[in-house]
Parts: sequence; C-alpha cells; structure tokens
Amino acid sequence: MMYFTYCDSPLDGILLVSDGDCLTGLYLLPEQTRLRPGKDWVRDNVGLLVEVERQIKAYFAGELRKFTIPVRLQGTAFQQRVWQLLPEIGFGETVSYGELAKQLGQPQAVRAVGSANGRNPVCIIVPCHRVVGAKGQLTGYSGGVKRKQWLLTHEQKIAASS
Repeated sequence: MMYFTYCDSPLDGILLVSDGDCLTGLYLLPEQTRLRPGKDWVRDNVGLLVEVERQIKAYFAGELRKFTIPVRLQGTAFQQRVWQLLPEIGFGETVSYGELAKQLGQPQAVRAVGSANGRNPVCIIVPCHRVVGAKGQLTGYSGGVKRKQWLLTHEQKIAASS
C-alpha cells in the first residue's frame, strides 16, 4: 500500500509519497508529473506524511536545515551510491557532478552521476538541487532550473544570515 498527500510550498504544489514507514517520493508539481497516484494508493494526512509536511514547511520558512525523515529510495546500486552522498552536501553549498564522480572513485562517470541525480525520487530532502555543473552553472533539475535556482538562493540567504 502506498500513501500520498499534497502540500503547498513557495514552489507550487508538492506530492509526498510514503510506503507507511519511509518517504519514497517528494515530487514538485507540475514539472514532475511522471508519477501519479495509482489505484492502490491512499490519500493520507496522518503519521509520517504529516511530519514530512511539517519539516518541509519549516525548511521553506528558514527554520530547518537538515531533515530527519526516513527515506527509502528505489534505484540501481550506482544511483543508491550517488543518492547517499547528496545529504552530505552542506546546506547552502554546492558541488559539481564531477566532484561527486570523484568521491565515488569514478571520475569518468560524470554523466552517470547527472543521470542518477535526475532520477532522485525524493528531491529537496535528498538535496540533488545542490549539484551543479563544473563551472557552477545550473544544469538540469527534474523540478525545473528556475526552482533549482530558487532553492539554492533560499539556502544561501539563510546560511549567510547565521
């Protein structure tokens, strides 16, 4: 059984998805429309999803820098390795796709890192928006490059004010 709810944000709507124990998806709408609630999904505004929504709102209010939500990410072994590195990127900081590839011990895997980053099912909480091009340029983001810029600016303003 899958559970879902929607929450509002400064970036429009967000679809939250859970298996009951862990968050399995956080999708910015409408850009990330590849996933739609299925017939076995239940709309749920209790338990884990309430806590996810609370933390998301605190993040957007500038009151939360690190999420404490349990996540379960489905992907290849390589994608899992990339996704495990993303929460280590500091709030308000960025790293390049190439830097992540080097951290994985595969400096030639820059495109594969970008592909894994683009398939991250739990954006914001698993902060794929903090990964940029080699010269700091904002490259693709599943929620849209404008939203990536907004998230980075949001975090950098908060980090600079503390």
